[in-house]
Amino acid sequence: MGGIVVLIFLGFAFVLLFGAIKIVPQGREFTVERFGRYTRTLKPGISFLTPFFETIGRKVNMMEQVLEVPQQEVITKDNVSVKVDAIVFIQVMDAAAAAYRVDNLIYAITQLAQTNLRTVVGSLELDEVLSQRDQINTRLLSTIDHATGPWGVKVARIEIKDLTPPPDITNAMARQMKAEREKRAVITEAEGEKQSAITRAEGSKQSAILQAEGRREAAFRDAEAREREAEAEAKATAFVSEAISKGDVNAINYFIAQKYVEAFGELARSPQQKTVIVPADFAGLTGTVAGVSELIKSLGAEAPRSSPPSRPAAGASSGASTATPTGGKRGA
Repeated sequence: MGGIVVLIFLGFAFVLLFGAIKIVPQGREFTVERFGRYTRTLKPGISFLTPFFETIGRKVNMMEQVLEVPQQEVITKDNVSVKVDAIVFIQVMDAAAAAYRVDNLIYAITQLAQTNLRTVVGSLELDEVLSQRDQINTRLLSTIDHATGPWGVKVARIEIKDLTPPPDITNAMARQMKAEREKRAVITEAEGEKQSAITRAEGSKQSAILQAEGRREAAFRDAEAREREAEAEAKATAFVSEAISKGDVNAINYFIAQKYVEAFGELARSPQQKTVIVPADFAGLTGTVAGVSELIKSLGAEAPRSSPPSRPAAGASSGASTATPTGGKRGA
């Protein structure tokens, strides 16, 4: 009998101990109810309750959770039906509010996200929906976070997971994109041809300028050469004229020999001339050349006469006076 009482007492003590001691895991919070009324929240760790008076009400997940928003068809502002779904990241900040202010927290947030997604997407045109996902996500986040604030829930972010237009719209968009890319390719090719034409024109312009400058420089050089040649010819003519005025016929022989040699050289250099016939007397040519040599000697003899006489100059003068009659005879 005494053993049964001890066992009953031990069992009763175990029940009291088990009901009084509660261990809350990390990332969870438990609400405590006394006779069905919320009194406090248990944080992670070990906690003690009053047996028979306090019980655990709700076990709330305090970690960030991911909720999937089911896919739904939404009509855009320009009357295009698109299929849209999303995901929502939430975190409970107040366990008591999440437990007692809304019956089914997950279901409530999912329905709230669906309705707001339909509202936001329906207020935009299809092109805006496809190109402004960030703006849509921002609007949804602001609206849903404001609505779930009294529930003790923080909406971290919301993202559109998939957005599918109808097949005919997709095909039209593909054709439009192809046409736009072909247009860009044509424009780019035209720009390339334009730049190439401009570059070639600039090159031709610079080439023409350089060629004109080269021709101008060549013409200037040619004119200068002709001028110097004319000056030399004028000096030679003046010198020969002076020699002729003094009675020296060797100057005339010099000019005749020069023209004779030039004409004979042109005749020999002719590309169509295979045989050269010389209708002239080489003896006369020899006499002409001798006259030229006498003229050169006479010019060399006149130069020392203007300077003071010296012994080498006198010998040269004597030689020149001796050679002049000889040259005259040969010329005759």
